[in-house]
Amino acid sequence: MNARNAEPEVAVRAPRETTALFGHREAEQTLLNAYRSGRIPHAWLIGGAQGIGKATLAYRMARFVLAHPDPSARAVQDADTLYVDEDHPVARQVAGGSHGGLLTLERTVNDKGAMRTVITVDESRETIGFFGSTAASVGGWRVCVVDTVDELNANASNALLKILEEPPARSLFLLISHAPARVLATIQSRCRKLPLRPLETDDVIRAAAEAAGKDRNDPALRDAADPSEGSVSRALTLVSGQSLGLHQRTLDLLNRLPQLDQRALHALGDALPLNDRVGLKAFVDTVDRWLTGHLHAPDAGANLPRLARLAEVWEKINRAARETEGFNLERKPLVFSVFGMLAEATR
Repeated sequence: MNARNAEPEVAVRAPRETTALFGHREAEQTLLNAYRSGRIPHAWLIGGAQGIGKATLAYRMARFVLAHPDPSARAVQDADTLYVDEDHPVARQVAGGSHGGLLTLERTVNDKGAMRTVITVDESRETIGFFGSTAASVGGWRVCVVDTVDELNANASNALLKILEEPPARSLFLLISHAPARVLATIQSRCRKLPLRPLETDDVIRAAAEAAGKDRNDPALRDAADPSEGSVSRALTLVSGQSLGLHQRTLDLLNRLPQLDQRALHALGDALPLNDRVGLKAFVDTVDRWLTGHLHAPDAGANLPRLARLAEVWEKINRAARETEGFNLERKPLVFSVFGMLAEATR
């Protein structure tokens, strides 16, 4: 299978462009109530599984604060949600990445055109100039979204920590994390934690339909939402038959561990052609979900050495997956590496 057989990606709206929020009503109310109290914590750690709407909620909050800079204003006090109409000037500027009061820290493309595997210290240091500049044009507020804090390298984490320790007035940090317990303890201690739960299946369908511009009654969405375990990004990845099949093949091999079927692994690697980002995401998401389930199983603490091995492997697999995607490397070596590490860890 060559690159021309790569599965087409489903075009989706980015979180900064998405004004609708499905689920997470309680978390939204927590942010809204804190803001209109006039005593909102300056930093929030929004944690939860990948693809459940953490970034969507973060940008929703950022838009609301920038559109309503006075928390005592009647519009804020009477608001039921953090919704800002997509035609509002602030919403358009946030969607286009041009609002002067918003800074986003995320992985970027390097000078060779490849996606970096981490957020670098130079990018993190942008917060110094950003929070040091005048904020008069945006009502005094500066908002920084970190998507995700898990991808900060050590130096970048320390650079962010410095400004979190002495936050400027009217600053707001919204830190997104897929694994908040693994975030640097000193960063955690300076944030209000806001955990999000996986979405209900109906909310996954509604959110996936909104993001991809699909009909909510599309049977493919239901087929993809059922095994997504509350993750919109997983549902969008699985929305085609090919990805659903790849998910099941990967899961079958995972459930045989520590036994390895070399022929099946070769076939799985061949099913992941170069440039197929959708297939790669389906493979990585399936492995990640399987590992997460084992790490949080009720009896996981009964075998602490095994638990420690799985946690270490989880970090290595995610790092290897980012490198494979970022440098567009062959997929088959990743497949064999992942299953080799997992087989060793589960013996």
